[in-house]
Amino acid sequence: MKEIVVAVTGASGALYAGRLLRALLSGGHGVHLVLSKYGRYLLREELGFRPDQETLTEFLIRLYGEEITAGTLREYSVADQSSAIASGSFDTDGMVIVPCSIKTLSGIAHGHAENLIERAADVVLKERRRLIMVVRETPLNLIHLRNMTAVTEAGAVVLPAMPAFYQQPQTFDDLGDFIAGRICSLLGIQHALFPRWTGSKASTEQ
Repeated sequence: MKEIVVAVTGASGALYAGRLLRALLSGGHGVHLVLSKYGRYLLREELGFRPDQETLTEFLIRLYGEEITAGTLREYSVADQSSAIASGSFDTDGMVIVPCSIKTLSGIAHGHAENLIERAADVVLKERRRLIMVVRETPLNLIHLRNMTAVTEAGAVVLPAMPAFYQQPQTFDDLGDFIAGRICSLLGIQHALFPRWTGSKASTEQ
């Protein structure tokens, strides 16, 4: 089982975060979760999180069922840079920022490390571990593109929130699972979140 840092920032797209958390936790993996101020707001506005009435674990069980208790979930304050994940000596198997705001992208690209999300990402890069950034913005300006180039050159993987449609999704959850599945594949985690492309029927019939 893997230990994965997951960060949620304020870019729209809480669905992607939720489906990834479901996949990781139901698969028995350990999740080290950091929510930015607006990432927490995002879970409330887009997924119905009720922080005044339930814990994050209770929320995820309500959303996805008891299967998520197969894994372990630990939450860290975005302001606490003394947390374990702020140190390279704390061993993890990678980090995912989903969704990743343009502000967070910029902070990581320029090494600011002003909060725990940016510091944990900086640690993952310096330790040569996998960093996946699910950037959710459109359209993109030149500053955005240059920052994406900078983090890619530093070793990160930019995985834009661009779900495919060849698998004929029927629900929003199907679209979320496609992104979650692509993330899992990059982390070396086996999954069955969407059917893999095996070639077109037309090509096999010729």
